[in-house]
Formats: sequence, structure tokens, C-alpha cells
Amino acid sequence: MDTREKILSLDGVREVIDECRRAEKEIIFANGIFDLLHAGHVRYLQAARAEGDLLVVGVNSDSSAKQLKGEGRPILTERARAALVAALEAVDYVVIFDDLDVKPLLRELRPDVHAKGTDYTAETVPERELAELLGIRVAIVGDPKRHSTREMLARLQRPGAR
Repeated sequence: MDTREKILSLDGVREVIDECRRAEKEIIFANGIFDLLHAGHVRYLQAARAEGDLLVVGVNSDSSAKQLKGEGRPILTERARAALVAALEAVDYVVIFDDLDVKPLLRELRPDVHAKGTDYTAETVPERELAELLGIRVAIVGDPKRHSTREMLARLQRPGAR
């Protein structure tokens, strides 16, 4: 499948999820800004995919990324970030979203699993209560958080950076 075909509108993702539910497939949802894709992102999404049959990834829009990360971010456009995420084998579909958090998407899509990275614990996941209310299992996945886009950018700005 062409990577661009993996980037869907909310309606498109909803249709795919409905088909998968009819086929009794387990749907996983993961999300992030994914500004400057790095090994931690890849491992997070691979581990998320291992939680079920279909991985849908929400990528923050440029507007929400800027509000969350501040001036000068994101580095890459939402379309470029979505294309990079969609190019990963572990990812089935990508949807770009404008909200500052994923609660509206969780309400709309109602995945079976909401995957969060290891920078969270079961107790600190911001959507924990909503997920519980909707019957969505929260899975903490990926390797220990040792990668940071912010740290990568800082390192790139230092003289002699590699």
C-alpha cells in the first residue's frame, strides 16, 4: 500500500475501524506529535502494534503541536510527520487531529487498546479515566524513555554536534 493511502480523515479511519470490528479484530490507538521521528518513536509504535490487530496512530496537527511544544515547533509539517509515521511497517493507518489531547478521538473511535509510551505509568495516563469509562484497555508500551526530540534539537544546535 502506498504510504499516502495510510493517512486517512477521521471518517476514513472510522470506516476502517468499523470493518475491523465486524471482522473481530482488536484495534489499538497510539498518538503523538512525532516531530523528528527517532528510535524511541519506532519502538513505541512497534510495541503498540503487538497489542492487537490494527494500529491507528493519531498525529497532532501543526496547530496543536505548536500549542503543546511552543514557538518554533513543530519542525516538520503535519503532512510530513504523518507520512513518516505511515511509512513504518507497524502502523496501519494515521489520522491527523487538532485537539490538544486525544480524549475526543478516543470517544469517537473507541479502540480496544490505548497505547501510551513509557514516559507514563498506568496511574499517570491523562486519558485513564475516560478509557476506563469507555472500556478501553490502556497499555504502557515501548522501551524506557531515553530519546527526546527536544534533546535532539538542543544537541543539533550545539557546535560540533553530530
